[in-house]
Formats: sequence, structure tokens, C-alpha cells
Amino acid sequence: MPERKLKVKLLQHTPSPLETIALAARLCYSDSDIDSLYDKSKGSAEDFVKKLMSLGHLSPIEHASYTFGIEGVSRALLAQITRHRIASFSVQSQRYVKQGKGGLNYIIPPKVKELGEEERFIEQMNTLSEWYSEWIDKGLAAEDARFILPNAAETRMILTMNARELLHFFSLRCCNRAQWEIRKLAWAMLALVRQTTPVLFDNAGASCIGSICTEGAMSCKKLREMKELSNRLNEQIKNGMSYEEIMRFVEEV
Repeated sequence: MPERKLKVKLLQHTPSPLETIALAARLCYSDSDIDSLYDKSKGSAEDFVKKLMSLGHLSPIEHASYTFGIEGVSRALLAQITRHRIASFSVQSQRYVKQGKGGLNYIIPPKVKELGEEERFIEQMNTLSEWYSEWIDKGLAAEDARFILPNAAETRMILTMNARELLHFFSLRCCNRAQWEIRKLAWAMLALVRQTTPVLFDNAGASCIGSICTEGAMSCKKLREMKELSNRLNEQIKNGMSYEEIMRFVEEV
């Protein structure tokens, strides 16, 4: 019954996202036909999109979307991430997928390990897994047996967001004050899209990175450290950051 670790993959994204964004933006201000605008967008999309971003004209970037495969996250995280309603989710069902084959998969909060209570936590997960299996063996349907499962239980999902919603997601969830699990997921997603489309995401992240902290009196007061972290990520990406290096970086945030 293993502890599960975070795993995030960028499965796919809009082909030529900058050209698509540039085309959409130019259409707003031109009487040219779409074919002509498309040809024009091919050669000068990057500088044009940079200008859009600097002007805060963000509606055209909604035409670029990114799809992630996510594993090794808890049902507690699921409750948080689905609050981002401008997104599409396909989630492994506890109603149709029976848990506990070989033991319940779960996530252990880092604080449990810091307290030296990992064995106790695992013992409790084992007990819940046994109770779940008992109900299944009694003939209870998985949709009812799942009521005994903890928030720590692992889930998996496919998640799609457009670029504008990703910027919003990162501004909230890369923040130091975000809950630890969704914060690590957000930084992993940010690293993956920065590699793919740096023009859109080089300055993305917690709100303090691009502008000012929006937490007010609740601020972590670590503006300098947050900007240094973002800059370090950019440098590592420019030097050819591997997936393994991304996940090691995420462990630090």
C-alpha cells in the first residue's frame, strides 16, 4: 500500500499557440479576411503577443489551451482545484473504480513526517483500507463503500485550462499562502508551460511576482524570495530543465 508521489505531465496544447493568439487579436482590429491575417501571424506572432500581454489585452490568449495529466494527488486537492470553474476535469471515479487492490493509495502530508508520525499515519490508512475492503466483501457497492475513504486517498485527473485561466490559477495557487499540495502542483504546471510557451508564462506565478501581493495583512512578506524563486526557475528552464529536475524544484516550494 504505497504512498503516492505527485506526477504531472503536459499532455498536449494548442498547436502554434502564439500564432493562434495573434490571429485572434488581429481580427479584432482589422478588416482583412482570416486567411490573410493567418499568414501575417505566422511571421510576427511572438512580438505581437508580447505587446498584447504588456497592454493587458488578455482575451485572445483564451484561444490557447493546455491539457495536463495529474496523478499522486489527494481528494482534498480535488476539492480545491475544482473551484477553478473555467476548466475541464475528468477525474478517476471512486464510484466505478474500486479502491484497495493491493491496498489503498494515499498522500502523506509533509508535516506528518516532520512530526515523526509517518508510521502512525500509515497504520491509520491501513485500517481504513481494511474497513473499505470489508464493506466491499459484504457486497456493498463501491459508490457506498467509498464513504469511509479519507481525504488522503489518491486520485488522478485530466485537466484542461486556457492560458488566461492558467495565469489566474498560478496567481492564486503559486502563492506561499496556498495549501502545500496545490501549491506544488501549480508550480509543476507553471514550469511545464513556461518550457512550452515562455512568452505567455515567463512572468506568471503568484500575484506578487508580476505585480503586487493581493493578500493584504495576510501577506507572507517574502516578495524578494518569491521573485528569486521564479527567476531561478526561468534560468533552469533556459538551461534545459528535465522533468526530474522540475519535480525536485517543486519539492522546494
